Amino acid sequence: MPSIVGPIKINSVDGGVINFGDSFYLSPKSASKTAAGSGSFNTGDFINTNSGLSATNSFDPDAVDQVVSGNA
Repeated sequence: MPSIVGPIKINSVDGGVINFGDSFYLSPKSASKTAAGSGSFNTGDFINTNSGLSATNSFDPDAVDQVVSGNA
């Protein structure tokens, strides 16, 4: 469905996707992977995390998760 987009001012975009109107196909321009154990991404004041024994398996049997080559 067609759309009309009015005046727009974008100061900065950091790692996001901006889409206006119709889109047939959107593809990522970058991909990343993070492996972290329990309680590793906690943010805030006065955090108390009791996770006991924790082990993170970072083994990845497949070579490519998201293909970004050719996404020009």
